[in-house]
Amino acid sequence: MKSALIVWGGWDGHTPRQCADIFAPWLESRGFRVTVSDTLDAYLDREKMAQYAVVVPIWTMGQITGDQSRGLRDAVRGGVGLAGWHGGMCDSFRQDTEYQFMTGGQWVVHPGGIVGYTVNITDEKDPITRGLSDFRMKSEQYYMHVDPSNEVLATTTFNGRHGGVPWIRGTVMPVVWKRRYGKARVFYTSLGHVADDFKVPEALEIARRGILWAAREPVKAEYTSPSSS
Repeated sequence: MKSALIVWGGWDGHTPRQCADIFAPWLESRGFRVTVSDTLDAYLDREKMAQYAVVVPIWTMGQITGDQSRGLRDAVRGGVGLAGWHGGMCDSFRQDTEYQFMTGGQWVVHPGGIVGYTVNITDEKDPITRGLSDFRMKSEQYYMHVDPSNEVLATTTFNGRHGGVPWIRGTVMPVVWKRRYGKARVFYTSLGHVADDFKVPEALEIARRGILWAAREPVKAEYTSPSSS
């Protein structure tokens, strides 16, 4: 039986515990033995870390020690999958550039706060996005600094009408990507500001598929867009 580690904490505004409560039982239903932790010390046990198929971090801002960061990064570099979303993975530890190198991106701003925007599927053949069509979100539209080596699966385009930053009009920003880090698969989606965002079926489906892909499990669709079915 494969095992998964979910580590939640940090800023409560991103509802980390509620998000863990969505994905832990789902992973169990897919046959994973799931460990849920609310401390970054979970990354210190190198023997246990090496045994996980995937780590799902849900930790916005906060501080991570050098040993905790190395424990996570060494496990992932060695082949443990990493899969996460929004600020829970890519606005976790703003001073830790080695962590950001692993994840492939860092949040910098969300103009206008909660706004309506479109997510555009750019890779219709990848198993993480196959069968999904462009869809609408009403949430934070993340503007990020991203690694050019990421394999981008979905994007969003800023219209420049929100937040007093008209110069970003037309900027196309990655929303979903996957990448390699050492021997591991790393997946990220900027969707998932709060647990309720996963009520959008495409947002939930992308996160689920990304976790399975990172864990090297078969990616089976639980939802496809009506226009694609």
